[in-house]
Amino acid sequence: MSYLTWLIPIALLMGTTALFVFLWSLREGQYSDLDGAAARILLDDEDRPIPERNETVDSIDAQQSASMLR
Repeated sequence: MSYLTWLIPIALLMGTTALFVFLWSLREGQYSDLDGAAARILLDDEDRPIPERNETVDSIDAQQSASMLR
């Protein structure tokens, strides 16, 4: 029975700590936008149209490949 003298205060301490952490997360706004993350995962920021190649891009590519060969 002496183990209950340790377990009950530890359980109460853990419970109050979890309650304070939960209340802190509410105050900080952790639960304010629950649907935003679910919608953002479907959006891909890297889907941009491929730019058409022009002479400046070709000349830059030629310069870079020439510098790599040196």
